[in-house]
Amino acid sequence: VNGIEIYSMKIDSKVTSRFAHNVITSRAVNRGNTHKEVFFDVELPKTAFITSFNMIIDGVTYPGTIKEKEVAKKQYEKAVSKGQTAGLVKASGRKTEKFTVSVNVAAASKVTFELTYEELLKRHFGKYEMFIKVKPKQLVKDFEIDVWIFEPQGITDLEAEGTFITNELQNTVKKTLSDKKGHVSFKPTLDQQRTCANCSESALDGDFTVRYDVKRTSPDDLQIVNGYFVHFFAPTNLPKLPKNVVFVIDISGSMSGREIQQTREALLTILDDMEENDFFNFILFGSDVHTWRETLIKATPENLVEARKFVRGIDTQGATNLHGGLMRGINMLNDAHERNLVPKRSASIIIMLTDGQPNVGISNTEEIQMHVKKAIEGKYPLYNLGFGYGVSYGFLEKMALENKGLARRIYPDSDAALQLQGFYEEVANPMLIDVELNYPENEISDLTKNTFKHFYDGSEIVVAGRFIDNSQNSLTVDVRGEGANDALSYTMQQEAEPAAKAFQEQQYIFGEYIERLWAYLTIEQLLEQRIAATGEEKENFTAKALELALKYKFVTPLTSMVVTKPEYSENQDAIADKPIEEHCCCIRKSSFLHTIESRFTKVPLNHPAPLLSYVHAAPPTWYTSVDGDPHFIISVPQKEDALCFNINEKPGAVLKLIHDPVTGITVNGELIGDKKANSDAKIQNTYFGKIGIANKHLDLKLTVTPEEITVQNGNEKAAFTWLDSVTLQQEGLTLIINSKKNLVVKMDSGASFVIVLHQVWKKHPLHQDFLGLYTLESEKLSGQTHGLLGQFFHPIDFSILEIHPGSDPQKPDATMVIKNTELIVTRGWQKDFRSNPEHGIDVPCWFVHNNGAGLIDGVHTDYIVSSLF
Repeated sequence: VNGIEIYSMKIDSKVTSRFAHNVITSRAVNRGNTHKEVFFDVELPKTAFITSFNMIIDGVTYPGTIKEKEVAKKQYEKAVSKGQTAGLVKASGRKTEKFTVSVNVAAASKVTFELTYEELLKRHFGKYEMFIKVKPKQLVKDFEIDVWIFEPQGITDLEAEGTFITNELQNTVKKTLSDKKGHVSFKPTLDQQRTCANCSESALDGDFTVRYDVKRTSPDDLQIVNGYFVHFFAPTNLPKLPKNVVFVIDISGSMSGREIQQTREALLTILDDMEENDFFNFILFGSDVHTWRETLIKATPENLVEARKFVRGIDTQGATNLHGGLMRGINMLNDAHERNLVPKRSASIIIMLTDGQPNVGISNTEEIQMHVKKAIEGKYPLYNLGFGYGVSYGFLEKMALENKGLARRIYPDSDAALQLQGFYEEVANPMLIDVELNYPENEISDLTKNTFKHFYDGSEIVVAGRFIDNSQNSLTVDVRGEGANDALSYTMQQEAEPAAKAFQEQQYIFGEYIERLWAYLTIEQLLEQRIAATGEEKENFTAKALELALKYKFVTPLTSMVVTKPEYSENQDAIADKPIEEHCCCIRKSSFLHTIESRFTKVPLNHPAPLLSYVHAAPPTWYTSVDGDPHFIISVPQKEDALCFNINEKPGAVLKLIHDPVTGITVNGELIGDKKANSDAKIQNTYFGKIGIANKHLDLKLTVTPEEITVQNGNEKAAFTWLDSVTLQQEGLTLIINSKKNLVVKMDSGASFVIVLHQVWKKHPLHQDFLGLYTLESEKLSGQTHGLLGQFFHPIDFSILEIHPGSDPQKPDATMVIKNTELIVTRGWQKDFRSNPEHGIDVPCWFVHNNGAGLIDGVHTDYIVSSLF
């Protein structure tokens, strides 16, 4: 690609006792006659920690070093001040995050990239899963995946599959299994990688997954090596506990459409899996809180029939009384236990689904957390499911972790219902409650979490620790838990010798792997604990996690990896950071039929600029737009980012959006306001109620309002309504009206625009219908184009520095350097309504305050004109 050939890519994975050590080696050559920039791009599991990265150029190795984030930040900013670029880890997909680094390579030279990462494979539904993203982006002469597995207990059910594996590629996946050893390899030839005969496109684009389980003669597998131990606990063949599930469901207006439809679909499937000994209920919260039944109901066939009727009728209304809904569910579950309405030996669970933030009743998130923790009192876990990107994920995660549960993001895709079902299936089969794995206190230090509220079928509990006496070679474990019929209670003792003998298989072992597994698990749990902690306790968790991350060289949210890259005659520093899956937002709720939302992404406050962790990808196509009241979005493709700002003016003002004196094209917009001033608003909301597009060379004028579309060419005039679905072509202009949705305008210059129609309830006491404008193919206009949008049709450059807390701690600010000026900006989201006029798609951007001051040329009042044409 562009003179760069990847001639070798190898992924070598060694798995020992569920702990995976993975090395990705990519070799590229610059076959051009000038230096070229070579990119190393790879997607890693989100649960993994990078441990090393090396670049080898002309026989010289340039290693990465792990440093405390602030130390790395200072080193990195020094390089940034010289205009140098970065390597980074950023959020990518549901299961992955992306590591990217680049380097200039001289003509006819080679470069080798070597990335190492480690992860503990989790057991889900009875299988350990290793996930490898395969996307070389070109044909690779020597492509190879090797997964070597060694499990002292023995291996069962070894599977390997790829989403991209065709019949032609099926034979290239090789599996061997022999007692304690397993091997999976995938080595397609060049021809096998092609999408078709003689094609240059690669078929290798998707997920490669290896699954396996281990043989179990007892519930426990205890391994002791060199002063450290790990205890795997996964009992089988236990009877299921009855479960008591309260579903707390957000039905606010923002859940309307596909979201609530998918929720209904998931709940109906979940009801099919309920067993007769289970108890359940539904709590719905919009502005008000509604319950299906006053108490938990047994899952009898008759009750399930009634429940399905109720679920099919669930619809959206109002705002988001999250506190009221959640507290109703907790109190109902507490009441059921106090009145013995549910079995004494049963597992109770609260599952909450929300897509927004609390804005009715108690809306302060810290106050909600306090009330919830006090009401649950550690009696059962709370699972919070965040639907989409409008939720404050940090708030949901903290509240779940404080109450022995976890948070999970539900991605707003076509399979969202399956995601909801999949999560429920993970917790649908509780086998034990109140599980404790106790070890002699006088023998063990630095023990990881050893008490668990629930154990679910197909999962596994993992505990690791360090011996006070490094030479100790035996350990006694006391296991306790409550099952469906009786208590689980036994004591076991394990000697180190059997494990040590098994681990003589050195080709499968990577260093002191039990010690590294303990460190990995400890860091992971400390990072979770610091989320739910405050004050001095939070500082202690942070300090411990940082110390271990530096000692064992893990890239975590507290550490960065600095890579010194060769660049002609001077060195260049790059940095790798692990992103944090955490968001908050500020949603201006109204009873709009189509809620306009301004969303803000929370970025780690000590994150060195400009390495931002985006959960949303960049817009699929680059454009400029104005929509809402009114929000401007400016795409900056060279930064793979966007800028945004608002213009606050009075109704009746006409704003010059685009003016091109060469092509003669002008686009202006007239503002309208709400039907009456909102007494709660400091500034009256305004929107575009009229858009005018003109071409003076052709004496052509197009007037668009929410009621009609008028075309005037000289003295000829034609009018259409938004109910029409027509295509009109005449000299210099093509109009395509998509009934009640949008209008596509194509000019003879090649420039085109999309005008989106937003309609509200006709009898709405406050709001009016309005319009949004999106510019496409803006490069077809001349270099002299200007206006609030038009000035951004030319290249624009900026740098983001010093991300820091803003006036609201949930909305981090940063310093943006643009046009030799420093501005304070805020990370945010704006809505793109082109493809989805009802709900829109979230676009991440840097928000520039004060009517875009410092970003736009001049001041915003310079763009007020006297009339639409």
